Amino acid sequence: MSHVPNQNPPLAAVCILSATVFIAGTTLMAKLLGTETLGPPLHAFQISHGRFVFAFVVITSAIGVLRPRFVKPHMPLHIGRTLFGWGGVTLMFASVAFIPLSDATAITFLNPVFAMLLAIPLLRESVGPWRWAAAGIALVGAMILLRPTPASFQPAALLAVGAATVMGMELIFMKKLSKREGPLQILWINNALGLVIASLAVIPVWQMPTLAQWGALIALGTMMACAQSFFINGMARADASFVAPFAYATLVFATLYDFLFYGQIPDWISVIGACVILSGAAVLAWREAVQRNRAKAKVKTA
Repeated sequence: MSHVPNQNPPLAAVCILSATVFIAGTTLMAKLLGTETLGPPLHAFQISHGRFVFAFVVITSAIGVLRPRFVKPHMPLHIGRTLFGWGGVTLMFASVAFIPLSDATAITFLNPVFAMLLAIPLLRESVGPWRWAAAGIALVGAMILLRPTPASFQPAALLAVGAATVMGMELIFMKKLSKREGPLQILWINNALGLVIASLAVIPVWQMPTLAQWGALIALGTMMACAQSFFINGMARADASFVAPFAYATLVFATLYDFLFYGQIPDWISVIGACVILSGAAVLAWREAVQRNRAKAKVKTA
């Protein structure tokens, strides 16, 4: 029998906030590795490979201690989720080498919007006017961050848009998997498959990292494992509608890391674009909460 943690909203908030510290930290490590800060820049495939190698080591060690009960996995769903997850992470790591962490982080908050749009043909979900409005608001924010003028357009920002799109597809597979298997099982299989995919992809571009880069790669994988662990525990202890706003703190920590390590302060375009995207995401989270409460009310009165 699986153990379901007791609902504890304050602890859930702490877990999600802790996860955002580590998530923003992974993008910082990726930027350090993808630029000349720690040595010759590493290819995004190699940064992604390091993320899976060391995250797999940490997660496998934790599972060896906790020994959770696994059920028969649905491998096609796992493979699909992992392929899109690896692609999204790799695109994200590639983008932060060229644009501010805060911009890349804000753009990736589009992934629930893309997941919503993809759910229409793939999950046959209906989308009402509030959801369309939320998607429209978030996409306007993305256009602001892309700075679509000849003088200020950032082509590298399209990498972050691609990451958000691919991660949106990953959410579709995660939604299906979460109804079948436990979170630790999903997490371990994802990292095991991701390690295989990343190991094959890195072969043509692999180069010997410097000692500092080895340290950053270890930190990257460890931070990712910690972020996933905190996030899973937070989601298990409160409703998604409660914890979702705390995930936006990722943008705050990404901005802080950019300032501390690179002296970058967001300009007014970045601030406006990020606020618009977060507004759209907030509307979407609010609407999801309303829909869930209505569904629960119908069940109680049935």
